[in-house]
Amino acid sequence: MNQEEQVQLLGLWGSPFSKRVEMVLKLKGISYEYIEEDVYVKKSHLLLNYNPIHKKVPVLVHQGRSIAESLVIVEYIEDTWKTNYPMLPHDPYERSMARFWAKYVDDKVMLTLWKACWGPESVREKMVEEACEGLKYLEEELGDKQFFGGETIGFVDIAADFIAYWFGIAQEASGVMIMTAEAFPRLQRWSRNFVGNNIIKEVLPPKEKLMALFKAQFGNNAA
Repeated sequence: MNQEEQVQLLGLWGSPFSKRVEMVLKLKGISYEYIEEDVYVKKSHLLLNYNPIHKKVPVLVHQGRSIAESLVIVEYIEDTWKTNYPMLPHDPYERSMARFWAKYVDDKVMLTLWKACWGPESVREKMVEEACEGLKYLEEELGDKQFFGGETIGFVDIAADFIAYWFGIAQEASGVMIMTAEAFPRLQRWSRNFVGNNIIKEVLPPKEKLMALFKAQFGNNAA
């Protein structure tokens, strides 16, 4: 059976986690069926069946077997379709460093950035400081490279998709400006390179739609 048969992705249009998986599938040229899940209204029987523990998207279904959690899914895709546009370096040390920085983005940076824009005003200043610190380390790690993966988009770039696209819209919607060109010129350059990639551009949700969503859900918390 061809490995590309029976690939389905359960996702959500505005989720950077779902979009991570779509980006990798597209970059690797893997055919898949996309199934939109409105998890805020009613979780489908399909979602509950394939991800009974967390009951959230994204979920990749390959030949009837399901995998959950976006970075776990990305690694599964990488291991299954190794020759199609490699996402991780071959060198074991470099692979471990890519995993480290991807985990750093998920565990340290993303939530802090979100709270800096939309958290309670009483903790907003502290969150902004923490967000700047988190971005500073990414700025240093990026250096003069075009992408975290070097000349091509790699594992860390995919993990940081929220920073490249969603965060700029969140800043605009909330009025809290953190990742400016003056403070983080390398990250700003990287964001433009990432968002400007033709394949990535195909996957990104419309800015206006995300802006409306952010303002509707979090507008009352804007500074």
